[in-house]
Amino acid sequence: MPQAESFHRGRVSAVLRGWLYPAAVAGLLLGSAAQGAPRVVLISLDGATPTLIDEFLADGTLTPRRGIGLLKSAGVYAASNQTVTPSLTAPGHIAIATGASAARNDVVANTFLLIASPFSNPISGFGAPIGGYDTQGGPHESAHPTAEPLWVKLRAAGKKVVTATFPGSDGVDVKVPGLAGSPVIQPAQYRTVDYTIPYGTATAPFQKGFTLGASDFTAAPAATVSQLAAAGRTSFSPVLEAHLETFTSSGVPYAIKVAALDTSNDGRINYDTLVLFDQAQGIQPGPFPLPSTGPAYIKPSDKISALFYLEGHPQKAGVRYFVTYLAPDLSTVRLARSSTTYISRTAISPSVPQVLADIDDILTHVGFWQPQPDYRIVEKLDATPSTFASFPDAEIEAIYEELVTEWVKYQTEVAKRAIARNPDADLVMTYIEQPDGSEHQFLLTDPRQPSDPHDPNSIGSGQDPAKVARYWQYIKKAYQAADQAVAALIEAVGGLHNSNVIVVSDHGFAPFHTAVNLNQALAEAGLRSDQVKAVTSGPAANIYINLKGREPGGTVTPAEFRVLQKRIVEVLQNLKDENPNYTLGFPRGWPVFSKIFARPLPSSDSDPGFGLGTNAYIGQDSGDVFAVLRVGYNFDGVQNPPVTRRGDPASAKPVLSLPNFYGAHGYMSTLPEMSAVLYAAGPDIRRRGSLGKVRNIDLAPSILALFGVTPAATVEGRALPLFH
Repeated sequence: MPQAESFHRGRVSAVLRGWLYPAAVAGLLLGSAAQGAPRVVLISLDGATPTLIDEFLADGTLTPRRGIGLLKSAGVYAASNQTVTPSLTAPGHIAIATGASAARNDVVANTFLLIASPFSNPISGFGAPIGGYDTQGGPHESAHPTAEPLWVKLRAAGKKVVTATFPGSDGVDVKVPGLAGSPVIQPAQYRTVDYTIPYGTATAPFQKGFTLGASDFTAAPAATVSQLAAAGRTSFSPVLEAHLETFTSSGVPYAIKVAALDTSNDGRINYDTLVLFDQAQGIQPGPFPLPSTGPAYIKPSDKISALFYLEGHPQKAGVRYFVTYLAPDLSTVRLARSSTTYISRTAISPSVPQVLADIDDILTHVGFWQPQPDYRIVEKLDATPSTFASFPDAEIEAIYEELVTEWVKYQTEVAKRAIARNPDADLVMTYIEQPDGSEHQFLLTDPRQPSDPHDPNSIGSGQDPAKVARYWQYIKKAYQAADQAVAALIEAVGGLHNSNVIVVSDHGFAPFHTAVNLNQALAEAGLRSDQVKAVTSGPAANIYINLKGREPGGTVTPAEFRVLQKRIVEVLQNLKDENPNYTLGFPRGWPVFSKIFARPLPSSDSDPGFGLGTNAYIGQDSGDVFAVLRVGYNFDGVQNPPVTRRGDPASAKPVLSLPNFYGAHGYMSTLPEMSAVLYAAGPDIRRRGSLGKVRNIDLAPSILALFGVTPAATVEGRALPLFH
């Protein structure tokens, strides 16, 4: 999520500008670690893919003299880094932290069901219990979790650990969703470190577009004019004012006004700047200590957006306003607002009060949690009809790109503050959301993908080549933003002679061309929704059977369970795509699913472990059938109403349809497209070159080995020859 005036950017160094000469590079690499810098800084770049980084280093999109390129040339890198199945963000990050596979660490998807939950209450993988919980005698904390974050062992050994928005470290008590009076099944202390910054969230009002005309503006009241003068703002045409919106967030009302200024002094009426302010606050002159921002001043010829803190909001929240088009005579004015964003204070467990102090430290030194790039704006999913319907694609995309740039800057500043606040940290773990968000939206690289999601003929020769080229540039910009974050964090620790810097990703990426409606497929097969529930994350599906005695309110007997499980597997096996436009001409088509796994069952229906069996791909809280689509297909992206693919029979509820975005991950981890990245350099990394093939579950034991700490028995990975 973005940030502007509230950044304490500091100087732009030679590292950040990419002006590293050989002598400077040598200075980064030699010498022993200095006092006052973390021993290890682990940076996760969500969705970073090795083949794309290699391509961008080769074509000059990324420079080998800073950031990722510097790490690769100065230290070691993985030729490929196998993530976990499913190759999703939450399981991938928990695997990095625990050294255990998704089935073992029991964070089995981005969204799934706990088998202790009522049948209709999924949990986010980002807030799920790491290493599971006990189910016998009712759900409760496990005395022997099946996975353990590396920070548990490190802190027990007296090491200092810092996490800045890293998944799994959030200071919350985990309970069972939907279960009345649920006990804590994982306490906050297990998910808290020495300095903990949880990932933020959004609340109402959500994203919205606005179109105003000259008739919406009238002469500004005298109070507005005098307040602008006091703030040192001059208009060479009469100040005009319009009412933009009224909303209530967390019980606090806001009435947002917009004043139009002409700052050009060219003898013409030429409005070029908008000022957004809350009527109750007026236009205050400042200065504004963080997290406050004061009014939002936007001159779109300079910058199309500005932050706006919501004074008095109990969650210390704010928004970002955009001006994408401003006619000089105000005949057409298009504005937009992000969703309201914040780091939740109410979610933090009272047992870890320090986390609130850590959040406040970020609020007062970096600013409020900012909005990240929002797919709902690009896809115009905000309302029916969409408030963005009249916005040209170029303006919608400009909003998204502005968010990419500002959001990565904000996340970088959060990480830099965590480092500055804890220079004696042994391990700092931080997370950067890009390039993942941009790859989801813009990975338009397969001729089978519709360049117009509403036009089935916009595939192949019907694709819009200008849009394909434009979207590729957005992918490049996302990687450049992520690379700038890495460069800034290397600078923040004083260079690679001070800290071991490791860049990793949770998964790779692949384009997809077809959206799959799994629940429709199950319904067509006669499977009842009160007995069978599919919970999907990207191309991965966990399909649960409402087993009596396992789920609260379960209705399916063990004998019925066996029949239903077999039937689900048959339905998935028989789901094929026979459209030659998408199957590369194969005359008989191909199965839509790549792999299908069934929960192992005991021989006896009366076995107390019935419905609790696990294996390498089925964890405690996986579906009773876990299935992964083949590349090119995704459960996400189904449009409403669905859009029939080229060559498919017309249907009001097709199982296969055109999607409204382009990139996906979550496929089988063995696929080369899903390979994650791994780059590392620093004072404890003397060797250079390729590590060959590694696994993300090898990272935790490698870091533990550097500190001389014995890994938990649950670790499945092995220590890499990473450190000397």
